[in-house]
Amino acid sequence: MTVAGTKPVVVGIDGSSSAVDAARWAAVEAQRRRTWLQVVFCDAFALAYLPDLPTMPLPETYANAMTRQAHLWLHRARVEASEAVPEVEVRTFVRTGGAIPVLVDESRSAQLVVVGSRGLGGFTGLVVGSVAVGLCAHGHCSVAVVRQPPTTAADAPVVVGVADPAPEDTVLQAAFEEAVTRSAPLEAVHAWYAVGTEEAWYSFHSEGRAAAVQQEEERILAETLASWSEKYPGVEVRRIVARGKPARVLLDHAQHAQLVVVGSRGRGSLAGLLLGSTSQQLVHHAPCPFIVAR
Repeated sequence: MTVAGTKPVVVGIDGSSSAVDAARWAAVEAQRRRTWLQVVFCDAFALAYLPDLPTMPLPETYANAMTRQAHLWLHRARVEASEAVPEVEVRTFVRTGGAIPVLVDESRSAQLVVVGSRGLGGFTGLVVGSVAVGLCAHGHCSVAVVRQPPTTAADAPVVVGVADPAPEDTVLQAAFEEAVTRSAPLEAVHAWYAVGTEEAWYSFHSEGRAAAVQQEEERILAETLASWSEKYPGVEVRRIVARGKPARVLLDHAQHAQLVVVGSRGRGSLAGLLLGSTSQQLVHHAPCPFIVAR
């Protein structure tokens, strides 16, 4: 079923259960994209040196043990991925280097890079703090983070965060295509909020300005999605405009989603969505896989 010449889905693995979940999910995604799966173990230990003797590499017996362990982890990931989707071709590789440099390099020739949310060995902390932001910021293709297995509900939607004043085309295209391949409805979520004290917000609300802003944001969202709905007439689109911080609003709607799609850089009311503290909320609390689209 693999289409010749297509870029693969790449999944970074280690010995963690999270990586196994990511490998299974990546196999399904490779099937959807009609391509093959590349399973990569990042051997950061190959770069390690004894701390008191910086010019002396680790003993050969240790290096050999790590190599054997890496191949065991790769074998397990390959078996799990093949059992999940037997039709997908799975290839395994060991790469020497740190997690982020290796995966960023792999992303140059991939259509999607997939990682789990918690790691061991070479992928420790891969999606925690600044490392996650670095991967999302510097990757050359879309990045998927599989925090836990997604819901299996047949009608579970794909959720996309829509920025203001205009989202990146790649984000909406990715979201619509994911909805098509999953035969799922698409929830387009746009968040807005007013900065100020409770007293200022009460005045803002009582004077009717909040209702006016809500109405205007709904109009903009409808206009933004109109052309995309024409391109993908088979996708049921649900427009959602809510007052609140973007991460909190997205997390609320992700509770019943099978996938969340966001951009690599937020704009307007989604500014900073994948940069800084807001991204940490999504990484640590997203109840389903999410894709940073490019």
